[in-house]
Amino acid sequence: MGHQVATDQGLISKPPAAPSVRGRRGAVSAFFAPKRKTRLVLLLSAPMLWLVVAYLGSIGVLLTSALWTTDFFTGNVAHTYSIANLHEVYTQPLYRNVAVRTISVALLVTVIDALIAFPMAFYMSKIASPRMRKLLVVAVLTPLWASYLVKAYAWRSLLAPNGPLSWLTGGHTPGYGLTATVITLSYLWLPYMVIPVYAGFERVPRSLFEASADLGAGAGRTVRSVLIPMVFPAIAAGSIFTFSLTLGDYIAVGIVGGKTQLLANVIYGQLVTANNQPLAAALSTVPLVAIVLYLLAMRRTGALENV
Repeated sequence: MGHQVATDQGLISKPPAAPSVRGRRGAVSAFFAPKRKTRLVLLLSAPMLWLVVAYLGSIGVLLTSALWTTDFFTGNVAHTYSIANLHEVYTQPLYRNVAVRTISVALLVTVIDALIAFPMAFYMSKIASPRMRKLLVVAVLTPLWASYLVKAYAWRSLLAPNGPLSWLTGGHTPGYGLTATVITLSYLWLPYMVIPVYAGFERVPRSLFEASADLGAGAGRTVRSVLIPMVFPAIAAGSIFTFSLTLGDYIAVGIVGGKTQLLANVIYGQLVTANNQPLAAALSTVPLVAIVLYLLAMRRTGALENV
């Protein structure tokens, strides 16, 4: 109901004031406050919709297109379903060798990064002063600010037969090939291993070192029996990044790999050069399966809680 206001002309009825914006927000908040499941659905609906449409939808299209065929004479894609492409990918020795080479390179890059990241992260977390720790964290993250192509071409210049590395080693350089690929990819993905391992060391209390020393364990025994078991989930978390990023890389391989062929390069060649989308999609299922199996293996280590 309205209320009356006294004026020179007498009492005039004034309409009720409209509810304020804050009052409406308070009413909405009061309405959703007891409805926890409704709030959770509204909060997650947009990202889950994006995940289903953009990510799972693209994987579904990939798996579907792997069953298509390509007309031999016209090169056009025929939407007729067959497992011929998948059969060729998983039975041809050529593709099998490329797949084994790619997974081996991904595992080797992961091991190299873990061996480098472990002492680096330990020093950053437990030995360096707070000021030095901040500087080291910045130093680890700085390469991520540089362009991917700049870093790849920098390594191409370093590894060239007549490049700076050749001058320093008296002409000895790995050149371009599988070794150069492993070196370059290990450098590119090292920050993705250092940061999770550093975070893992941050959660290890210093009292454990004192307890280990009081029980008579030396430095080596402490590392084997205390540090590695406690930090291993963080190492496994970092390995998810290095392994998956190596499986999907084709640019650095093309820059420093010479004639080395990994799965991503073969997929790119089938898609762009040969214009064979169904076979490229079938080849893409190999790293997809490898990553899923790797995630399942890492899940048992508790790595997914450290990602």
